[in-house]
Amino acid sequence: MHHELTEPRRLTDLPLKSDLLPPEGRPFEVNNRMVLAIAVPMTLAFLTTPVLGLVDTAVVGRLGDAALLGGLAIAAILFDLVFTTFNFLRTATTGLVAQAMGRGDPAEQQAVFWRSLMISVVAGGLVIAATPLLLAAGLAFMGARGEVAAAASTYLMIRALSAPAALANYAILGYVLGRGMGGTGLLLQTVINGTNIALSILLGLGLGFGLPGVAWATVIAEITGCAAGFLVIRRNFDRTHAPSWKQIIDRAAILRLMSLNGDIMIRSFALIAAFAWFTRLGTGFGETTLAANAILMNIFMVAGYYLDGFATAAEQLAGRAIGARYRPAFDKAVRLTVFWGFALAGFTTGFFLIFGDAMIGLMTTLEPVRLEAGTYLFWAALTAVAGVLAFEMDGVFIGATWSRDMRNMMLLSLALFILLSIGLTRIWGNQGLWISLNIFLVARGLTLLAILPRRRDQAFGAA
Repeated sequence: MHHELTEPRRLTDLPLKSDLLPPEGRPFEVNNRMVLAIAVPMTLAFLTTPVLGLVDTAVVGRLGDAALLGGLAIAAILFDLVFTTFNFLRTATTGLVAQAMGRGDPAEQQAVFWRSLMISVVAGGLVIAATPLLLAAGLAFMGARGEVAAAASTYLMIRALSAPAALANYAILGYVLGRGMGGTGLLLQTVINGTNIALSILLGLGLGFGLPGVAWATVIAEITGCAAGFLVIRRNFDRTHAPSWKQIIDRAAILRLMSLNGDIMIRSFALIAAFAWFTRLGTGFGETTLAANAILMNIFMVAGYYLDGFATAAEQLAGRAIGARYRPAFDKAVRLTVFWGFALAGFTTGFFLIFGDAMIGLMTTLEPVRLEAGTYLFWAALTAVAGVLAFEMDGVFIGATWSRDMRNMMLLSLALFILLSIGLTRIWGNQGLWISLNIFLVARGLTLLAILPRRRDQAFGAA
């Protein structure tokens, strides 16, 4: 255990000037209405992302070539492997903006946004430059060959062009969520994913561009969403509290952000590596199973984004409570978001158990793939309940900026997943792979929950 009170303080623990609050903090009330005001619009917003995944899969699935479906699945994993490692641009921004809001520091809220936006533009350019190398290494790791590899290459080379805009959208969404602006978040995500869905259908099927058309739809949509998001945020800035350039490039603040970024990047990389490992093992079971797993993974993504609305509420409220140094708000935020998360997870699992076969039928016309996916539907539906605590604890720890704990528990859970998947696939094949994924999700939540009381006591003092 590495978080004893006697250890040296890290950059993320060091206060900024605006951290200096009166000892009693800044009290504020947390209730169901506040939680739902953030969670409901963001649940709807996040749902547009897996719906996009379902549409892309359905468009490619109706082209009648299993290799194209497999290529799309591998390309999506490789894309996420790169982009999710930059998810700190969203999560760190959310936590730091929420804490600045709790401290009553509007200038720092804006400064955090500008810092994250600058990083996103530079990182996006680097991603484009490194794409050929990343693609070669990724295809080799995933074991993709022939038509599957060709399809994955076509999709990824085009979609990578969206990198600067896509990463800027992370910073934009991070600021919006840190402020608790659920309605604005819904608007921006709807613009991005609604545009993407419409263009995927138009370019992929309507105009006959197929897989490249689906990729170009994403590029256009990310640029459109970035422009819209930037205009909305700039219009809503309080100009009387605009930060100076000196404050934006403040060395201590940048080091604080980068320290958070490193931990969250490792955590995000480990998470997407788990899904890459899942796809890699699935590749070994043949094209039909790989395509079936790709369809079922969309069900998991629907469940995940569905639950992310309440995780987002946990981020904002926990971060605000940490900034305000008000423990009652923190405790109630944890209780309410976990309660609502489990309620929603139970509904989600039930929904997919009842309607999952019909959804599989919508996503592919290939009968062998449909039958194979139906075999493992139960385990895919179970991921909602298995993963809900992980989502909620992630939200709490992101808002509190306890990034090192997230990193360590993720690495521990990843190691467990890899060992279990190797052993259980030898016994039960692809079913063992899905069982291992569910255990991985449970482990993520339980390990963070176990260390939550100690970290809370360190932040607020033992009750």
